[in-house]
Amino acid sequence: MMDTPSLLVVEDEPKIARLMADYLTTHGFEVTTLDHGDHVVPWIEKQVPRLILLDLMLPGKDGLTLCREIRHQWPHIAIIMVTAKVEEVDRLLGLELGADDYICKPFSPREVVARVKAVLRRSQAAADTTPQAASNALVTLDEDGWQALAQGHDLGLTAVEFQLLRVMMQAPGRIFSREQLMDHMYRDNRIVSERTVDSHIKKLRKKIHEALPEQEIIRSVYGVGYKYQPEG
Repeated sequence: MMDTPSLLVVEDEPKIARLMADYLTTHGFEVTTLDHGDHVVPWIEKQVPRLILLDLMLPGKDGLTLCREIRHQWPHIAIIMVTAKVEEVDRLLGLELGADDYICKPFSPREVVARVKAVLRRSQAAADTTPQAASNALVTLDEDGWQALAQGHDLGLTAVEFQLLRVMMQAPGRIFSREQLMDHMYRDNRIVSERTVDSHIKKLRKKIHEALPEQEIIRSVYGVGYKYQPEG
């Protein structure tokens, strides 16, 4: 990366926050730390980070509330949730919130760096795609702004929804299995429920339908997966 990626670490345990910040700084990232949920949104309003490491349990606004707010206002910001609750993973990855990734406590600093780099690589890959490859008469992807436009209307996609749409738009008519879509979303071979993909697709379809009520451009193929195929 040519620039120094700006990261925000939101963690109320000083030792963990310092460990993550020191390790990430050593690996070339510009890191800011916050220890209170109420301070996050005002900070982002002044300087938008490329990625946020967001703890689930925080004083003030908790991680779930913050993730929802950030996704609504800044859908292009990547979010990695940090949690000690393994049972929350499906929710964090999309059934409710649409986080880009997660890290379970306890973790190693190397794992944190690896996850951050992987998420930023996916973001950069989307930004490097040519507009021509991602454009369509009905839907256009603005790679630089991380926006999907349906006849000029911003669909307000999350980062993961944007990536899913982008992958399918690059190969109209091709059927992608849930496993293939998960591979594009998470390249480190982790185990993620297929329901997570279904949830992302359901939300993506709903947003497209609100802008294009007469069109069905993401179609289900029973027992196989999904494909991008505009009518006509």
